[in-house]
Amino acid sequence: MTLRVVFMGTPEFAVPALAALAAAGFDLVAVYSQPPRPGGRGQKPRPSPVQRRAEAAGIPVRTPTSLRTAEAQADFRDLAADVAVVVAYGLILPPAILTAPRLGCLNLHASRLPRWRGAAPIQRAVMAGDRDTAATVMQMDEGLDTGPVLLERPVAIGPATTAGDLHDQLADVGAELMVEALRGLAAGAIAARPQPETGACYAAKIDKAEARIDWTAPAAQVAARINGLSPVPGAWFVHDGARVRVLRAAPAEGYGAPGEVVAAPAVIACGDGAVALLELQRAGKAALPVTDFLRGTALPPGTVLD
Repeated sequence: MTLRVVFMGTPEFAVPALAALAAAGFDLVAVYSQPPRPGGRGQKPRPSPVQRRAEAAGIPVRTPTSLRTAEAQADFRDLAADVAVVVAYGLILPPAILTAPRLGCLNLHASRLPRWRGAAPIQRAVMAGDRDTAATVMQMDEGLDTGPVLLERPVAIGPATTAGDLHDQLADVGAELMVEALRGLAAGAIAARPQPETGACYAAKIDKAEARIDWTAPAAQVAARINGLSPVPGAWFVHDGARVRVLRAAPAEGYGAPGEVVAAPAVIACGDGAVALLELQRAGKAALPVTDFLRGTALPPGTVLD
């Protein structure tokens, strides 16, 4: 049986899942994505990455501003979908949408649940120093990432893994997992399990105020925060009156006053231990590996970063 699928997603993270479902032969009857937003120099409306991919594949695209109206809900029901696949869509699905498909709505979530429910699970997992996370396919309910889990696949987080690295890994792993979940549903060979009642964390949206590096924190926390905020918004320090973004770091050996450069290339003392800065970026310039960055910006031992 070929499932009739409605795909609902917006950013680049959702594109691999859309491509995987199309390649697997599912009947993609429509794609829902957030409306085009102004962007670029001319601030002309730009379709989302998912909309562009769907249109290139000839899949009908809908971009409602809300799914709460009777008209929007009737339009959705008329698609007679077996299942809806939701990947970082960005709009709340009311009960009338959640219950319209025969098999309900499945969500690809970028964490092991119930840890890191909410808006920024990838960044928060890295910032917390978690050693792994997971791509998770769950059956959606009216709660915030509270639905029962169908499938989960772990992904390791290394000492220098950034949120950007993890984003790409989870997008690819999650795409494969969603295909597996839909095939299992079509065959009646997969069952959802309730999430554990303990261990839930809320992954709050990233605030730009979190991005300034606090060198007085322990080195492991400093490195985790730097990596978790990379590439956006990017953790930063001040040197010679200018901001410098750090896009990758790892704990290192070293001791000194917090913020002091204690070894080359760019090993910085923290409140406990030190971190090695691995990738940096000046304002308006490209991100560079530390050895290339230091050709234009001297950070000799003894320098104190603010």
